[in-house]
Amino acid sequence: QVQLVQSEGGWVQTGGSLRLSCTASGLTFSRYNMGWFRQAPGKEREFVGDITWSGGSKNYEDSVKGRFTISRDNAKNTVYLQMNNLKPENTAVYYCAARYWSSNSGSHPGLYEYWGQGTQVTVSS
Repeated sequence: QVQLVQSEGGWVQTGGSLRLSCTASGLTFSRYNMGWFRQAPGKEREFVGDITWSGGSKNYEDSVKGRFTISRDNAKNTVYLQMNNLKPENTAVYYCAARYWSSNSGSHPGLYEYWGQGTQVTVSS
């Protein structure tokens, strides 16, 4: 079966960095666009960014542009989310997700077929 297994998150101070990873199995990873989402307590799940199947196109939510970077290694079936200059408002559970290949960005959670287990990221002030 398809599994998306995320790395552990962590706790950092404001301005710190974290890198999350998400490793897929049970699917042809190179045929899937990958997205990152987050959900803070009491809030809906929101789009962070995504990357197309080839890695040729990336899109980010406005508040993370210039601070977060998504990359992928198709040989390792893994997608990464590098988060720099973290802020307290970035505290959330972060999820990776997979959707079958598309040339378009996918910012709606309903577009995605498979989800990782989620990992907590906490940023203290």
